[in-house]
Parts: sequence; C-alpha cells; structure tokens
Amino acid sequence: MTAPHGEGLRPPLLSVTGLRAGYGQAEVLFGVDLEVGAGEIVAVLGSNGAGKTTLLRCIAGLLTGGSGSVHFGGADVTRSGIERRVGAGIALVPEGRMLFSGLTVEENLRLGGFRAEPSSRAAMLETVYETFPDLARRRRQLAGTLSGGQQQMVAIGRGLMASPRLLLIDEFSLGLAPAIVEAILEAIATLHARTGLSVLMVEQDIRVGLHLAARGYVLEHGAVAMVDEARKLLADPRVREAYLGL
Repeated sequence: MTAPHGEGLRPPLLSVTGLRAGYGQAEVLFGVDLEVGAGEIVAVLGSNGAGKTTLLRCIAGLLTGGSGSVHFGGADVTRSGIERRVGAGIALVPEGRMLFSGLTVEENLRLGGFRAEPSSRAAMLETVYETFPDLARRRRQLAGTLSGGQQQMVAIGRGLMASPRLLLIDEFSLGLAPAIVEAILEAIATLHARTGLSVLMVEQDIRVGLHLAARGYVLEHGAVAMVDEARKLLADPRVREAYLGL
C-alpha cells in the first residue's frame, strides 16, 4: 500500500517492500511497503507498539528482516550490516538519544563522523553548529549535564556528522516541551531546505510527525494501515478520531 513519492518518474531513494521482521518468535512487522524520495521528508505514525521503531532498526541495519527487501540508492541492502548502510548514507537518530554522558558535546558529535575524512568532518561539524547554535556555545560541556532538548540536538547532530543522504529520526519529541520540539523542527526544516536531506521520522505524536512531512504512513499492528499526503492525513476523520481525539 504505497503512494507516489512526489518525484514522478524518479526512483525512490529508499524502497522497503514486503518487510516482515521481529524478535525471536515474536513477529512485529507484517509485510510493510514504504518509500522515501530523494529530498523528501516522510513521517511514520502510529501508537506505541505499532512497529515504528522496529521498522527503523531494519532500515538502519540493526535488525535483519525475516523476509522482504530494502533498497537504498538503487542498491539492495537487505542483508547488509549497519556499517555498510552508514557508508551508503543512512544514519539513525535512536529513541532515547544514546549519548555518552561522560563525553563533551563535541566529542559525541565527532563520534558520529568517525568514518569521514578530517576535512569533511570539520565542515560537517560547522554545519551542525550552524543548525543548532546552542551546541556551539556548549561544545565543551559534558553531554550528561545538558537538558533533554539539548541532548536531542546532540543526537541529531551526531547523525548529521555521518553526512547522510537519509536521516532516520526515532521519536525525537518524546518528553520534550512543545517550545523545544518546535525549535528542533525549525532546525530540521532549515537544514532540509539548505541541503535537500531526506528524512524519515517516526512519531507517536501525529501533529509533530506531519508538521514537516510531505507524506505519512500510519502503522497499526505492524502493517501499513494508511498512506497519503500529510495534509490529507491530518484532515482524515479516521486519523483525527484515533490519534487526535477529535
């Protein structure tokens, strides 16, 4: 159940087809189809336990699907590990941030660009600081002493340090104040407008998820229940009743 990714005849940057995956004997995804076009922002929405994080883990290479395929940039990466996928241009910003609290902001950021050449790493670091000026002011501060919103900025910045073609962001708004969420959304929008970076966002908060997205997928019980343009999903009575209580 897929929709055109907005680029007409251009092939998608990411194509997930018939993906089934889980943990041990417990299957979580049941034949998911999903596309992200080059330069597109797409949201994956759904309640807790719908399979959103499992989907991102499969795309990033942290979890191998039981069946189905994942193609990125025209190449089949279905059985590729995370290192190859990072090298191809996929970066994951995990739920919970997963920072090294005893390292500084800049040390955490530099870990994200460990594969890059020194000149490229330096240029990307400046891009991160331009995107999140608060991090530039706190570059020598230990990550564990930052606020939740600042830590989320570091997590996104660390993902950007890999110079990705596709940034996967898992539940970035969780536990953050609305003003901080808005600031991070604006930063992502600015970065996207400047670089054309593709983004696949997983969100339980449907308003946040569809704020920037061109299209959205709604997952229910590990399967795609709906896919449409963001504005149409926000106006859909089923979405409004199920996720907005309207």
